[in-house]
Amino acid sequence: MKNFRPNFPYLCSMKLRTEIHVAPLGTDIGYDDTVLLLGSCFADEMRRRMQELKFRAEGNFTGPLFNPASAAALLRRAQDPAPATQAELRQDADGWWFHYDANTLLSDPDPAVAIGRYNEALGKLRELLPRARCVVVTFGTAWVYRLKETGRIVANCHKQPQASFDRERLTVEEIAAEWSQLLAGPLAEKQVIFTVSPIRHLSDGAEENSLSKAILRVAVGELTQRFGHAHYFPACELLTDDLRDYRFYAEDLVHPSRQAVGYVWEKFTAAALSARAQELLPEVEQLVGQSAHRPRRAGSESWRKLRCRTADRMKALQRNDGIDFSQEITRMEYDFFH
Repeated sequence: MKNFRPNFPYLCSMKLRTEIHVAPLGTDIGYDDTVLLLGSCFADEMRRRMQELKFRAEGNFTGPLFNPASAAALLRRAQDPAPATQAELRQDADGWWFHYDANTLLSDPDPAVAIGRYNEALGKLRELLPRARCVVVTFGTAWVYRLKETGRIVANCHKQPQASFDRERLTVEEIAAEWSQLLAGPLAEKQVIFTVSPIRHLSDGAEENSLSKAILRVAVGELTQRFGHAHYFPACELLTDDLRDYRFYAEDLVHPSRQAVGYVWEKFTAAALSARAQELLPEVEQLVGQSAHRPRRAGSESWRKLRCRTADRMKALQRNDGIDFSQEITRMEYDFFH
């Protein structure tokens, strides 16, 4: 037994997963920066996280944009001050008017309302884009639907007859060419972070989804190689290669679970935020949680003291670091006096 050597490693030294190290992107997003997020549902998830933690983040005003061509088309349209007209709308079988470049939430039985909502969304993007120091773009799929009537790629099919569209797959060259024009044009002075959505488009089939994601990743690789202000954050790889388990997906086995999104968010903050923003992040999260907390003994002396301390600290951060706690402070002051 003295010379026994086990032919397997000790459990304490085993690696049970491949943890991906994400190097700093160099974007240094701070609380005083405006961030524009565009793309698939994953971009919306990151935007919500940033907004909850008081970053100046907005985006997807017309709804999620799943393919690179539709996201690029929206940015190009934002450069044109001319408003959209009712002639661009179409009517579905239920009598609702919609725009092929917008989400169904902007649709309405009244065409004036529908086009008004779309123009309002465009107006928000036109106002925000010049102020944004950083733009985060999430590509979801390389598959697109081209409307036969006009020859244009649509952002949303609005459940119209399949015969109205030609289904195509974008090429690496098409994506790289279109976004190269944007990176050299309206995005030239901005830090741009590209991601490929980890959400699986299984309606295309597993093989086609894999091919689609590969095309998107190669296209982004071309863009980051050409432009120094373009960066890649590996959201897709973090879920498929690092976490790599169905327990990190929601019940539909397509969307990431809340735990998985939280993990990706932690990696994103470490890679994309400034040192000061990373330092403040835990306290901001704590303050936001305290402001929303509803104790059983609201109105007690200890509760009032905690409310005052929380409000005072928020005001200090708002004054010194430009973090907008105005909604939380107003709500706490209302609760305090009522």
